[in-house]
Amino acid sequence: MGETTRCGFAALVGAPNAGKSTLLNKMAGAKLSIVSPKAQTTRARVLGILMRGTCQILLVDTPGIFQPRRRLDRAMVAAAWSGAEDADITMLLVDARSGLTDAVSSIIERLATTGRKLWLVLNKTDLVPPERLLPLTEQITKKLAVEHVFMVSARSGGGVEDLLTRLADSLPEGPYLYPEDDLTDLPDRLLAAELVREQIFLLTHEEVPYGTTVETESYQERPDGSVRIEATIYVGRTGHKAILIGEGGQKIRQIGERARKQLSSLLERPCHLFLNVKERSGWDEERARLQAIGLDDVP
Repeated sequence: MGETTRCGFAALVGAPNAGKSTLLNKMAGAKLSIVSPKAQTTRARVLGILMRGTCQILLVDTPGIFQPRRRLDRAMVAAAWSGAEDADITMLLVDARSGLTDAVSSIIERLATTGRKLWLVLNKTDLVPPERLLPLTEQITKKLAVEHVFMVSARSGGGVEDLLTRLADSLPEGPYLYPEDDLTDLPDRLLAAELVREQIFLLTHEEVPYGTTVETESYQERPDGSVRIEATIYVGRTGHKAILIGEGGQKIRQIGERARKQLSSLLERPCHLFLNVKERSGWDEERARLQAIGLDDVP
């Protein structure tokens, strides 16, 4: 008889900028979800697969939950809720500095009706005086029944080990759902698009990142072991195209070079990345484009 194995889904939900992607990356020890100082960067669920002892933890990162306006926004929020509803354990991540904001309150109201197993994770606790943490915890737990409360710093990693140990002990017994050496089920072509989009977030400003989407047009394994990837960046406005390309093509080269390095490191092989920028006004209202970035259609 082999050892008993455990396997289950743990979802991270919270308001934008609560630090979900940073925590996911810290837990998995690898860069699985894009991280940017700007809110709403995660558009679809990303799965980090983490082996801990005889437990396979399937980490689901969801888009930050906010008031949706466009079709894209509605699809992102729908993806966040379905991620939470499919999980064995749902972890509500709250920025301890911001505390109980309206956004957090509305998420709590909805979570309170799901009847799911809930854990509260207060993040950025290293940036808050300790005497503020207990009152905040009490405020939240009055509104929401949670099994456990964790104090973490996703940035420094404080408290993350404790959270992982408890997760590994709490997920249901059962066989692994993924091969043990898989880090993520995010298809490599989607990963390529996400890494390009991360660099757009880091290297451009204001509304430009929110007005763009990236799609991998071709992904070819080469005989020499390298990968050739072509990706198109779609922009909603003419002005954005000029900003992305930059003077003499400088900006787009910088975006491509940085994304290529990340991708080569993650795929552990040389990558050749070619980027195009195309204008397509209203792309964020197009169904096909939303499906291409991994979001199910919404009305």
